[in-house]
Amino acid sequence: MRIRSAILAQLDIAYAAAADAVGLPFAVSVFADREHVRSEMREDVEAAGLVIRECGSLAQLMQGDPRPLGEVILLDCPEPGAEALAALVRLDMRAARSGAYMVVSTSVEALEDIYGCCSQSLPQILVNPNRADRIIALGQVLANEPNLRLRELSEDDRLTLLRLTEQVNQIAERLERMGEGNEGGLRSPGHAFRFDGGNMVRSDEDRLVRATRPPLPDARLVRRIIHQRQLRARFFDGDLFADPAWDMLLDLTAARVEHNRVSVTSLCIASGVPPTTALRWIGQMTEAGLLERVEDETDRRRAFIQLTDKAVDAMARYFAEMGKGAASLV
Repeated sequence: MRIRSAILAQLDIAYAAAADAVGLPFAVSVFADREHVRSEMREDVEAAGLVIRECGSLAQLMQGDPRPLGEVILLDCPEPGAEALAALVRLDMRAARSGAYMVVSTSVEALEDIYGCCSQSLPQILVNPNRADRIIALGQVLANEPNLRLRELSEDDRLTLLRLTEQVNQIAERLERMGEGNEGGLRSPGHAFRFDGGNMVRSDEDRLVRATRPPLPDARLVRRIIHQRQLRARFFDGDLFADPAWDMLLDLTAARVEHNRVSVTSLCIASGVPPTTALRWIGQMTEAGLLERVEDETDRRRAFIQLTDKAVDAMARYFAEMGKGAASLV
């Protein structure tokens, strides 16, 4: 616990130094109905060297408060009603237009509704977060911000900021590995995904043309592989084999063959890791072009997740390469 507190202190120092380096700090708006949560969120923001612009209840959002929001919006919405969800949709659009970063904390029960409402700003969504989760989320905001402001900095400030934000990321990853409960020992998503373009050819018109790919494997085979992977958790610590990216790819591959849609909650369960960790992976895999969000045509408040064509191609070629040996994975 003392080591954990020391890392939190180091992270706070790194935040403050990075904010000084760019002549900020950012302004942050905090909204939460639960008083103790609102107080904790405020403390985390101030410890990070950022400035509070607004700190109030969700009622302010539901009333359509026209006052300007901060560059970062922290929102706690564990049990949203219809009015709160409508306000969240408006806030999501407002954040997308202004370029603000949103970090929304919620519960497992409300995850589907929250995810469905936030289609424009692509916020970080935290499920039943602790302080470490919120600090990591703020660290990710800070790590992204230099890309928007580097032109305004001198070369010395540019290098200083890049070093500081790298330090924030490293500390956040160490903190995540030391996290409470099932989060211990998990790897951070980082920039773990890439495509080398080996299955793409360029035509005379300089267009990318995808070579004919093999079919996806039988869904029954993929489900057997998934069951085999889950079986290990009955006999060993699940963290020993945690591989959420692969587990989600397998689940989405089987769903694709079965013509089934996969909700964000279902995919989090399939990942085998806590929801907040799974959502980080989903975000990273979406940025890498592996996953994509698909709106429900009959209910705009719902959304599903599926493999991109690029990911389908990769999974099909992987199983084709494995051939009959894939059965030995079961």
